[in-house]
Amino acid sequence: MASTSSHQEHPFGHLIDTLQTEKNEVRKYFNPLKLEDTKYEKLPFAIRVLLEAAIRKCDGFYVKKEDVQNILNWEECQNEAEVPFSPARVLLQDFTGIPAMVDLAAMRDAVAEHGLDPTLINPKCPTDLIVDHSLQIDFNKCAIQNAPNPGGGDGQGAGPRSGSARPSSRGPHHGAQCGGQRGSCAKGSCSDAPSGPGRTPAVQIENTPLLCPFHLQPVSEQETALKSQEMELVRNKERLQFFKWCSKAFKNVSVVPPDTGSVHQVNLEYLSRVVQEGDGFIYPDSVVGTDSHTTMINGLGVLGWGVGGIETEAVMLGQPVSLTLPQVVGCKLVGSISTLATSIDIVLGITKLLRQTAIAGRFVEFFGPGVSQLSAADRTTIANMCPEYNATVSFFPVDDATLEHFKQTNFTEERLEVLETYLKAVKLFQSYDDQADDPQYSEVIEVNLSSIVPYVSGPKRPQDRVPVSCMKEDFLTCLREKVGFKGFHIPSEKQDATVPFLHEGTKYMLSHGSVVIAAVISCTNNCNPSVMLTAGLLAKKAVEAGLTVKPYIRTSLAPGSGMVTHYLNASGVLPYLSQLGFEVIGYGCATCVGNTAPLPQSVVDAITQGDLVACGVLSGNRHFEGRLCDCVRANYLASPPLVVAYAIAGTIGIDFEKDPLGVGADGTELFLKDLWPSKEEVHRVEESTVVASIFRELRSRIQKGSSFWNNTDAPDGVLFPWDPKSTYIRCPPFFSRLEVSGPGSMENAHALLFLGDKVTTDHISPAGSISRVSAAAKYLQSKRLTPREFNSYGARRGNDAVMTRGTFASIKLQNRLVGKTGPKTLHVPSGQMLDVFEAAERYQRDGVPLIILAGKEYGSGSSRDWAAKGPYLLGVRAVIAESFAKMHKNHLVSIGIAPLQFLPGQSADSLQLSGKERFSIFMPEQITTHQELTVQTSTGKSFTVVALFENEVDVTFYKHGGVLKHVVRRMLQ
Repeated sequence: MASTSSHQEHPFGHLIDTLQTEKNEVRKYFNPLKLEDTKYEKLPFAIRVLLEAAIRKCDGFYVKKEDVQNILNWEECQNEAEVPFSPARVLLQDFTGIPAMVDLAAMRDAVAEHGLDPTLINPKCPTDLIVDHSLQIDFNKCAIQNAPNPGGGDGQGAGPRSGSARPSSRGPHHGAQCGGQRGSCAKGSCSDAPSGPGRTPAVQIENTPLLCPFHLQPVSEQETALKSQEMELVRNKERLQFFKWCSKAFKNVSVVPPDTGSVHQVNLEYLSRVVQEGDGFIYPDSVVGTDSHTTMINGLGVLGWGVGGIETEAVMLGQPVSLTLPQVVGCKLVGSISTLATSIDIVLGITKLLRQTAIAGRFVEFFGPGVSQLSAADRTTIANMCPEYNATVSFFPVDDATLEHFKQTNFTEERLEVLETYLKAVKLFQSYDDQADDPQYSEVIEVNLSSIVPYVSGPKRPQDRVPVSCMKEDFLTCLREKVGFKGFHIPSEKQDATVPFLHEGTKYMLSHGSVVIAAVISCTNNCNPSVMLTAGLLAKKAVEAGLTVKPYIRTSLAPGSGMVTHYLNASGVLPYLSQLGFEVIGYGCATCVGNTAPLPQSVVDAITQGDLVACGVLSGNRHFEGRLCDCVRANYLASPPLVVAYAIAGTIGIDFEKDPLGVGADGTELFLKDLWPSKEEVHRVEESTVVASIFRELRSRIQKGSSFWNNTDAPDGVLFPWDPKSTYIRCPPFFSRLEVSGPGSMENAHALLFLGDKVTTDHISPAGSISRVSAAAKYLQSKRLTPREFNSYGARRGNDAVMTRGTFASIKLQNRLVGKTGPKTLHVPSGQMLDVFEAAERYQRDGVPLIILAGKEYGSGSSRDWAAKGPYLLGVRAVIAESFAKMHKNHLVSIGIAPLQFLPGQSADSLQLSGKERFSIFMPEQITTHQELTVQTSTGKSFTVVALFENEVDVTFYKHGGVLKHVVRRMLQ
């Protein structure tokens, strides 16, 4: 064992051990087994990772010896002790990452203004920023002749197709011949092409032409992808310049350029290490990220979860994440997976079960013989969805299946040897040979995989699962039910309504349940080759049978990375997806975050005319009502092959077991069972296409970057030169006052909003396009921008003026002060109904503090720092609710807003509050954790609330006005 003076000074230096490889290379590591405590080997694997990090990072300040002991004594301390966790790295995506980087740039300004070296501000924790959330679907196959219309303005024709996007080695006309309209390969000359299953599929390798699978001859790249990517790069040039400045100015920051892949795919395929090396030690890989679906990485045995951008910034600056030592639910998988069940079915089955188990804030860890049946891709799909059942993580320890996956993703033999040897040495490698080796868990849930049948989820929430066999009946029930989480309350006499319309000169009919959006998108399923190949093989069989998709349906395929396009092309199924309209539109989040191009106007008019409940079907993870498109009320999550199936059917009102999917070219009725590929068929194609060379090409693509990115100019210097004319990047006002001020009491505060249950971060800080009648639009128009130049809220998260105006701008916001949905509120003193921002601006001008009244689960949904920053800049100083989503509650504390909870059994309704009163909240100077506070109203009522400060760190952050000010003040001191 190596030993130095620095190791001797480390509180746990005596635990340092060495590992020797076959090449006689020696690596040091902290070995928790040398604690010689039998409790270690009974800890859940995820807790062992927390323990190792606490041991390695123990410095007596952020991490203390008692923290290590508390983690080791997990069985007694779970759900009670507060412990620190220092992840190995930080993961940012551009929507939520840009505010973090803008804040760091502003912190440099603040430090420089106080006479210190601004280069002191650098991430201490390695940080990767993936530019993936800016892609919008401006073009797709059925709308290629329409100009992009991201801001909702009047579209201008883009003219006819331009033919080849780049020259073909076969001459100038070949690309046009092989790039025909939906449903045909060619415009005539390809009609004699060979066809059938005996054809050798084409493979596209980076920097070589795409091969036509019908001719094995070069063709141009898909025009839709190129056009969408070009628009993405042009409209986001200013943001990209800022990101490139960050990559040059800050140490420990790596930026993955746009058009590479989604944040989760890049994390899985490129950034994950499982075992990290640094400072002379090897240790488990771990990560926190600014996206709630960072949890996807747990499928590879890498502990990670999403935190707020505010908390992430603190981690970047060297502070650990503070968490209550979690309970760990063991999810035991038994039985065999049924033939038709896909990963998404397994995900939704486990999601529903775990939701019913009330596991909010707990870890979930999978074990049992059924785990070995799941591939690494299956596991990451399951882990990705854990925010939907409110767990912190869903952890799959590394096992033999994980190692097999890494062999495909180009881990070297030496690296695999180190990984396996180290994990086995510290008991972080899972084996299913002996049940006696299973860890002890807080609770064990058993899932029989053979009982899981295909499901979809919707029409408004991801937790509302519907068996595919019951879909038709369930949708009819939703039409009849009162408006709520599932119902639409359509009068019985209108439930059979149909509306004719013309599209491109052809007459079609729309009715309730008609599919108008069908999107196979990044993030949830596209990491799983078997699921995507199932969709491709289904499309192949459908096209060969003569089935088509109606051209007015907004179809798209936004793969999570170039790897997906590679294996879809290599397997020969990509052209069939394209013929059905599922053409690659680019790489990144699109439909899932509301970046869908407008539907054809004739479709919108028909939906409006018949008050139809039109449907969207997507293979993503978010589908709250109105998120995909304002006029599409019913949205369902489904596996990629079911997205294709529903698109072919044209309606979700179909019973696949009894109703035909369509009629083939020979007049035969075709059912889904006739087209669905077998698992053996899918596995055979997967093995022959998903190979190490694909991953090598993807890595090369990431490392080389695009020509646009490489040629993008960026400022020099250690301070960012803020442009006062910029509408994308603005220096935020968080550091304008750095003097410490106590929390203070709030006197005569008004309620800015009076909200109900389950207000999500989508309601608070909406994604998607900027409405032309919103407060943010008025601001942008004052800067002489047209609606076509608005871009999206996500793209403008680096501008606090836009984001503050976009706070509570959701069209689905239900504010009881105004009695109808929309981004309006009552300015109580004047009695006027105003935009939320305009009302807040008046209150701030008059020096009136603001609060928000809410019901249960305030702040549920995706992690968004602007869902806390926005209300703070609106002047909100407290939120009084019946309960909070834990992540959002932490964000409120971290920005300086007090999360106050009604006493059990009490609510705004039980206290007969109207929301029009004035509220005075009395806070002592030395506020403590979970302290009860008195609220006095102007009507004479008085009630008690609990301040949800979980620990002294929360109290400290709140007293400083948030974590960012706290970090800067510590540095100045």
